[in-house]
Amino acid sequence: MEAFAGKVVWITGAAGGFGSAASRMFAAEGARLGLFDLDGQELKRLADALRAAAGQVELEPLDISDRAAVDAAAARLLALWGRVDILVNNAAINAPEGRHLHNLKPEDWDRVLLVNLTGAYNMVRAALPPMREQKDGLIINVSSGAGKIVTSALPGTAYTAAKHGLNGLSHSISKEEAANGIRATALMPGEANTPWGQRRSGTTSYTEDEKARLVQPEDVVAAMKFVAMLPPRVTVPEMPLNPTDKVIKPHHLFSA
Repeated sequence: MEAFAGKVVWITGAAGGFGSAASRMFAAEGARLGLFDLDGQELKRLADALRAAAGQVELEPLDISDRAAVDAAAARLLALWGRVDILVNNAAINAPEGRHLHNLKPEDWDRVLLVNLTGAYNMVRAALPPMREQKDGLIINVSSGAGKIVTSALPGTAYTAAKHGLNGLSHSISKEEAANGIRATALMPGEANTPWGQRRSGTTSYTEDEKARLVQPEDVVAAMKFVAMLPPRVTVPEMPLNPTDKVIKPHHLFSA
């Protein structure tokens, strides 16, 4: 039996990494998908593959920091399916070059916070009314280990601040909306084997053995599935997912 048959799942940053893996898992388990990503071309490739496997998929190629665009997309999806059961806030960016206080450009600070935190808020804001009406809903915010404890300067100031904010948003949702049957979880992966994750670390020179020891997209998706299959009486406020063996390289492109 499909675990999420009849459920509607919205996923941001769906075109790659954790988002793509999550889209495939939820589709395989029978969910109807609203997929959000700025990369419309990759989003279409993913959707075509999912539809070929008989998945119900709707594309929303947009920037989640654009509140009006998010609201319009949410209205389209709600008109089509009438509900949203699970929101996966996965979209994230980082500053393209200087990421530390002394070289972080103000416009990069603004953009990272706008996408990683305000964008997540925009999606929550759009999903909340139907979830309240349903008296049921789950919001999975893909945060980061950097959003809990600052053990390294590697992720950068803006990214770390945004992920701390995302964790706070998750906890606030659960506290404020519990009476409406709405739960929120912050997943906090450590160093991960995704192209974006390796760019974030400042090195693309991992060996295959090192890549195999990182957190994998399927690990994060397994955590999503676990949380989503729990009964509504159970909330998982946050879940760290770390490599068992620390493999971060000592050299970083963005340390200067």
